[in-house]
Amino acid sequence: MFGIEFPELIVIAVVALIVIGPEHLPKVARTMGHLWGRAQRYVNGVKADISRDMALDELRQMQEKTQQEIGSVKQSMTEATQEWEQQVKEFESDATQSGNEIAEQVLPRHEIIEEPPAEIAAAPEQKKTNNT
Repeated sequence: MFGIEFPELIVIAVVALIVIGPEHLPKVARTMGHLWGRAQRYVNGVKADISRDMALDELRQMQEKTQQEIGSVKQSMTEATQEWEQQVKEFESDATQSGNEIAEQVLPRHEIIEEPPAEIAAAPEQKKTNNT
């Protein structure tokens, strides 16, 4: 208990019996038991409060860490997306440039058609009139 052994408890009981008297000893013992119980409940309540506070602090730290990790992942995803978009734009630009170079090599400049010939442009209209 408090480092009190059995012989010491006997001495305390004898002194209490002499000082308090045999009539009041049961009432005093009951009161001491109630006070001891209250003290134990109070100590247990304080321990529980401290444990809850510690757990709450741990949860807050975990939440902050998780939010930081989410922020870093979001930032890296944004950077990767921007890099990917840049690569797509470069690829598109390279493909357009390569297509233009191939067209210039295959077709002489005067053969590149700016507008379709009249026969090709009129072909859809002829189909409409033939179908009706």
